[in-house]
Amino acid sequence: MSHLPVLLVGGSPERSSAETLRKAAAGCCAVVAVDRGLDALLDAGLSCDLFCGDADSVSEAGAELVRKAEAMARAGEHAPFDVVRYNPHKDDTDLGLALSEAAARYPGVLLRVTCLSGGNPDHALAVLGRLATWPYGVEWIEDGFEGRILQAGMEWAITGAHGARFSFVPLSADGTEVSEEGMRWELDHARVPLLADLGISNVIETNPAHIACHAGTIACWLFPV
Repeated sequence: MSHLPVLLVGGSPERSSAETLRKAAAGCCAVVAVDRGLDALLDAGLSCDLFCGDADSVSEAGAELVRKAEAMARAGEHAPFDVVRYNPHKDDTDLGLALSEAAARYPGVLLRVTCLSGGNPDHALAVLGRLATWPYGVEWIEDGFEGRILQAGMEWAITGAHGARFSFVPLSADGTEVSEEGMRWELDHARVPLLADLGISNVIETNPAHIACHAGTIACWLFPV
C-alpha cells in the first residue's frame, strides 16, 4: 500500500485549470483519467497511468491515444497507460466503475480528485454519493475550492485560510457527529442530520482551524478569500 495519494481526474464539462491539475497531480503515486478527464490532463501537459471509461466523451485525439494504448497492450508492447474500457450501455457510471478499479489496483490509498464539480446537479449529487463510499479519505481540489470527504475518525486541519468561507454537509442516512474549532461558529460533538444546512457558510478565524467527523460521513469545502 502506498502512502501517497492517487489522483482521479473526472470528466466534468467544466474542467479545472491546468494549474490546478498540476497542483493536484503533485506527489501522487498514480493518475487515473475518467473518460474526458484524459483531455484535461493532456491540455495540462500531463498523462495518466490508467484510463477508465467508455470513451464517449473524450476528444477524438484522446480516443486515438486510448486506441493506440489498447493496440500496444494487445501486441505485448509497453503502452503509455493501461485502459479499462466500459460498454456505453452499462448500468453504472464511468466514475463508479473507475473508483472500483482504483480500489482494486491501489488498495488503502488516499484518493485525490479534480474535474468533478461542474455540470448537472444530478451528476453533482451522485458524485458526492460515490466519493462517500471511498473509505480511506478523499481530497478534492478544484479551481474555486478545496474539499474533503471525511469518514468517522477523520479530521481536517486547515491552515493559512483566515477569513475564508467554510461549509460541510452530512452524507450519512443516520446523521453525523461533528466538531469544529477555530471558526466563527463552533461545534462540539454536534449531531447533524442528513443533508442539514447547519454547517453552511462558516468562517475560518484561527490558524489552524479544525473539523472532525466523529460518526458518519461528511463532505466539507474551503472557499478561499
